[in-house]
Amino acid sequence: MYHKTLAAFTVATQLLARALAQDWDSAYSQAQSALSGLSLSDKVGIVTGVGWNPGGACVGNTSPVSSIGYPSLCLQDGPLGVRYASSITAFTPGVQAASTWDLDLIRQRGQYIGEEFRGTGSHVMLGPVAGGLGKIAEGGRNWEGFSPDPYLTGIMVAETIDAVQGVGVQTAVKHYILNEQELNRETMSSNPDDRTTHELYLWPYVDAIHAESSAVMCSYNKIHGVWACESEFAMNTMLKERLGFKGYVVTDWAAQHSTAASANAGLDMTMPGSNWDGGDVYWGPQLESAVRNGQVSQSRVDDMATRILAAWYRLGQNSGYPNVNFDVNVAGNHKENVRACARDGTVLLRNENNILPLTNPSTIAVIGSSAVIGAHARNECQDGGCNSGALGMGWGSGAVDYPYFVAPYDAINERASSEGARVVLSNSDNTGSGASAAQGADVAIVFITADSGEGYIEVEGNRGDRNNLDPWHNGNALVEAVANANENVIVVVHSTGPIILESILSHASVKGIVWAGLPSQESGNALVDVLWGDTNPSGKLVYTIAKQRGDYGTEVVNGNDDYDEGLYIDYRHFDNAGIEPRYEFGFGLSTFEYGDISIDAGSIASGSATGSVISGGPSGLFEDVATITVSITNTGSVDGAEVAQLYLSYPSSTPDTPPLQLRGFDKLSLGAGESGTATFNLRWRDLSYWDVGTNTWVVPAGEFGVSVGASSRDIRQEGSLVV
Repeated sequence: MYHKTLAAFTVATQLLARALAQDWDSAYSQAQSALSGLSLSDKVGIVTGVGWNPGGACVGNTSPVSSIGYPSLCLQDGPLGVRYASSITAFTPGVQAASTWDLDLIRQRGQYIGEEFRGTGSHVMLGPVAGGLGKIAEGGRNWEGFSPDPYLTGIMVAETIDAVQGVGVQTAVKHYILNEQELNRETMSSNPDDRTTHELYLWPYVDAIHAESSAVMCSYNKIHGVWACESEFAMNTMLKERLGFKGYVVTDWAAQHSTAASANAGLDMTMPGSNWDGGDVYWGPQLESAVRNGQVSQSRVDDMATRILAAWYRLGQNSGYPNVNFDVNVAGNHKENVRACARDGTVLLRNENNILPLTNPSTIAVIGSSAVIGAHARNECQDGGCNSGALGMGWGSGAVDYPYFVAPYDAINERASSEGARVVLSNSDNTGSGASAAQGADVAIVFITADSGEGYIEVEGNRGDRNNLDPWHNGNALVEAVANANENVIVVVHSTGPIILESILSHASVKGIVWAGLPSQESGNALVDVLWGDTNPSGKLVYTIAKQRGDYGTEVVNGNDDYDEGLYIDYRHFDNAGIEPRYEFGFGLSTFEYGDISIDAGSIASGSATGSVISGGPSGLFEDVATITVSITNTGSVDGAEVAQLYLSYPSSTPDTPPLQLRGFDKLSLGAGESGTATFNLRWRDLSYWDVGTNTWVVPAGEFGVSVGASSRDIRQEGSLVV
């Protein structure tokens, strides 16, 4: 009965939101009509935040306008759940959800997140995360986003926006743009070339704007010496002109540095709108004065307010929207999505002698402090800012409190006990204790972690960005001690990003490596699904795991960043430099066979993008121009799922371009022996590059290489497409 009631509520919410929603033109008309009767003070109140109360209510608010029924707009963190609410779901972080490569789960996750924001009366979700993209492996907040691949991130961002806004909640996609590290994020200048900016860092925002995100959050850093929230090039030229963005630009919290300059450059809303101690800084009365003395035009303020009101009207938030209430229970059955994303985003890296799934072990040793609940899972540290005990997410404003946490040991012990097995626990990182627990066990499971987060919190000497790519808490030594004491070792990794695994892989006793990522509140349940074979692990890596730190070609810099690596980050760099990764982008063990490739393409016109500018850019960018299909067969003895991936190589006439670039993926669930067809639809945009001479997207003439495989290095079928 409960689930039926919830389902009915979900359907009713969606139907109501869709019924109230309207297109941008209608919303603009309604906003302009409402605006005509407002004073300058009213308009400035709409665009200026009025502060926030850390730990309570909304993290951002604007002034209400009672004459038009406009409320105090509630903006709330974050990308994986409603921050500061009491009865919500701690969804899996973006990087874990992306590792499923499953658009159905991504859409469901977005819908459920949206329902919880709406249920608490939050008008604007601060997310999803399209940038930092994650060009630096140690980047503190990479885990909040999806992947250092812009195509994959763009698809995930668009699906999330569509699902969240589908239930009537505004999205504010962030952090725009070139915010790739925590060190000096509020002072440094990011200085990439124009092509790199567009093809890597702007790419996911094209998808976000095409999905009609209500808002975009500008970032803390400078862009070529100009603050991102004062950059006319970033906000007006790229976003509003080239991408046709109709929504509003809101600052990251306290990322504003001026009154008139930011307004004239295209900023539309300042947050939190007051100093951290409550004193107003740049807008409010200061903006009113700037209009009266001619520094900012009345039309610019009208444009700001129109964009904000239009986003509110467009999603139907002006009718029947819940009041703000962070004590209401909005979790429903949403934990089911958490478990599914945690489970299906788990990547099996090594499985020697078919150690997995477990087959009737009589004794299991569970080893490591991160196997059990600690301060992190008990919400005993600020915004997730500790790595004590089991790890489910990184730390910072993008984290939420867990409503509960199923630790790995608890779930393993329950499952093992039900099957008559005994579990021996060493819940510390002491090598002696670990070795002792492993002695004589049929299998020893060692848990290791690596953590990161936002720079305002320091955890074990790591201020946001990780100091290195080693496992924390003496993880390598712990694995070595256990491997010397037991011949059947499985290592489970919970990490915000890649770690160097060479030490762990050097031990022959390490038969299995399970990359469990960041599973959030359903950690143990999802892991048990994989360990006992209830689910055949189908996750694939969304970043590259290198053999050594220096192989990445990027690092956290102390000062300005000129982005000298250009287009070559993650697998693009490894491919271009001829570096063999330990585990490549897109990797995950699987037993699937790829049949013949079929390419169906009509006459594709080379040259610049055509069509009028719609949300996301010229309309021609989004036209489908080719369909590629490949048959996939599950040759294994159990049911499973395969993520088929399509990569393009560009014609030789194209200026300096990565050898391969992801331009499609399709996840197929297939029974043992069953076959299916992976289908990839290429858009005109997917064949293009950014031409800096003409400031347009261009499809080059010539032959494109089409590669389809199980990862970026495991190519199974190849073909070509001629333009």
